[in-house]
Amino acid sequence: MTKKKTILFVAMPDSIHTARWLAQLNDQGWDIHLFPSTLIPVLHPYISQLTVHYFFHNRRVLDADSPRHPIIKWCERAFYSLLRRNFSQFLLVWQAKNLEKVIERVQPDIVHSLEIQHAGYLTLTAKMQFKGRFPAWIVTNWGSDIFLFGKMPEHQAKIRQVLAECDYYACECQRDVQLAKTLGFSKIVLPVFPNTGGFDLLSLEKIRVQQATSERRVIMLKGYQHFAGRALLGLQALALCTDVLQGYTILIYSASPSVVRAAQLLRQQTDMVIQIIPQATNHETMLAFHATARLSIGLSISDAISTSLLEAMVMGSFPIQSCTACADEWIEHGVSGAIVPAEEPKIVAMWIRKALSDDDLVNRAAQLNWQTALARLDGEALKQQAIAIYNAVELR
Repeated sequence: MTKKKTILFVAMPDSIHTARWLAQLNDQGWDIHLFPSTLIPVLHPYISQLTVHYFFHNRRVLDADSPRHPIIKWCERAFYSLLRRNFSQFLLVWQAKNLEKVIERVQPDIVHSLEIQHAGYLTLTAKMQFKGRFPAWIVTNWGSDIFLFGKMPEHQAKIRQVLAECDYYACECQRDVQLAKTLGFSKIVLPVFPNTGGFDLLSLEKIRVQQATSERRVIMLKGYQHFAGRALLGLQALALCTDVLQGYTILIYSASPSVVRAAQLLRQQTDMVIQIIPQATNHETMLAFHATARLSIGLSISDAISTSLLEAMVMGSFPIQSCTACADEWIEHGVSGAIVPAEEPKIVAMWIRKALSDDDLVNRAAQLNWQTALARLDGEALKQQAIAIYNAVELR
């Protein structure tokens, strides 16, 4: 009788990316465990069929109705907050010690770190102090983990350590494969495909074809404004196009507080119609919004393949994406989308105008991107690729 495969994930438990990746494995009959890479975790509602190891206890999560978070007293929350502010290095060692104990107790066949700066560093620390043979270790690169942080002296040495100690490396971009090799990775590179899985294309086609792209009167803007996101520059670009935006509604999603304030001010100063999509909006609703959009804008100084870019492609919205997100591995500039500098609003504005004035361009792009989706984003096909990863890992 074949032994049931046991996999321990180290990941952000409240992340939709974690949830979507894990959901692909629910029907495999494997023994799945999750160790949170962040303190005081709240479990994403999509996560089920696993055991989550909170810091003082574990809990089997069977379905969507299972408790989403541990019962933590207010004094414990205050204690964790104090640790995060003043004892980050101590906190990493303490978390790693707990992770080490979980590995000793669970004895997983595979440890898989989803993301590097939290999960990867945490797993590295646990491995360095682990007594005995460490399980096969997969590291998945998210977003800016290597493309941005790999350029920072305070992170570069740690990233090199992670890449030296792990056994398998996974990422979304061919660009990041080369960067990992430049940083010293010399072991097994896993197949390159999106970290968030694929889409139910048959269901989504019924939504996307309800309105031709050229007939749509919505513009989507990704609202991240942080270490990488540049949504404020997207708003500046839109402000340069006020004369051609009559009749259009601008929808901003995942909006940072500064973006909400800037959007409110821009709405007061112009006659632009701007709406903020609530943060808690589910994935299905977001896809439906993209299906009403003529174009979708995403700007950042660093990313892997942006999930919002893929959503725009699948739903027929013309993507305008910054050149820092390996968009060139998915769309052809000027044909199936526009690849633009993240911090030059005049160039972004030029492509907004082009997408609003050229019906043939946006309709043709929608057709091309749908063919790409059929070839590369089918949910069942990507699920099978994800499962194949764990079946291919050489167990110890």
